[in-house]
Amino acid sequence: MSPVQQPRPALARRLRALRETLWPDAGITQGQLAQAFGGNKPLSVSLISSWEKPDKPVAPPVKWLEAYATLFATRRSLDGGTLRILPVGELTDGERTQRKELLEELLELREGRRSAGPRPAADIWTFEADQNITIVCARLPEKYRAHLSYADPDSADFVSLYTYADPDALIELFGHIRSRNPENNVKFCTSDELAADDYTSHLVLLGGVDFNSVTRTVIERVKLPVKQVPRKADAEHGGFLVEENGDSKLFEPKLDSQEHLLEDVAHFYRDESPFNRKRTVTVCNGMYGRGTLGAVRALTDARFRDRNTAYVHERFGDVESFSIISRVPVVGGQGLTPDWTLEENRLHEWPEAAE
Repeated sequence: MSPVQQPRPALARRLRALRETLWPDAGITQGQLAQAFGGNKPLSVSLISSWEKPDKPVAPPVKWLEAYATLFATRRSLDGGTLRILPVGELTDGERTQRKELLEELLELREGRRSAGPRPAADIWTFEADQNITIVCARLPEKYRAHLSYADPDSADFVSLYTYADPDALIELFGHIRSRNPENNVKFCTSDELAADDYTSHLVLLGGVDFNSVTRTVIERVKLPVKQVPRKADAEHGGFLVEENGDSKLFEPKLDSQEHLLEDVAHFYRDESPFNRKRTVTVCNGMYGRGTLGAVRALTDARFRDRNTAYVHERFGDVESFSIISRVPVVGGQGLTPDWTLEENRLHEWPEAAE
């Protein structure tokens, strides 16, 4: 097989992935693509199918790769319930950047200059090589672990992770950051184990002011219009209080009459570290554990991280400081990953607009 033909299976897989996994909730079919591409003269579904078959790949003409790039550069292609290709002139600056990068990738796959999957997105969890990264969790309060033999240091079955709050968020994030930063020292600890030098590394804080004293210390030192109201304090289940322009609003979790969690609230915050201006601090927080996990998975879940990362870059540009409060629906006891590209999922964003 010639070098030009070699990457075509990868192109076919990429085109199929764009349709099926970029916006998995949309359920885009080959027929919808055929209609969107052809307009009044739809393309055949079999033609779309031939572009997606890695075993018998057919490379689309460049004009159709341009159509793919334009359509998948923005979720606005789904507005109104009908899949359509927006005129390039109607795209925002961020969307045009997405289109350019996606088109370059597809052309490289078609022309044989690349042989594997898509170029990784600019990931918010990727740091410069050799910079230390410290993930900080709260120590689970004694009253919640007193009955667990695994959390008792005197027990033969002792497992230190049982003494951590938010272990599911920790495991999810630690694995992702390690994979993205193979040349960095990545460690995790509880807030009471933090050493002096850890404060000046890249800090990633899991959990809120209720248990995590480092989260409380950081929030007190930065200029952020969001404060966490602890549970059972000013509000029955607490929430995130936003105070701007003399107005205040509390975003609360939702529970049913039997205290079952129906919807948590997640807060993701990134800023320059108050302890080292050449490092960052990131807070992933929820009113309950499923909110904290949702804040983490917004940018680690393979089904959502690319679109959420693209949204952050489009919405906030090169601004170092940003904050997003979002809903985390709970279904069957499981917290779902928030899709930040859906307006109804975003409860509050700061700053108001990218510069």
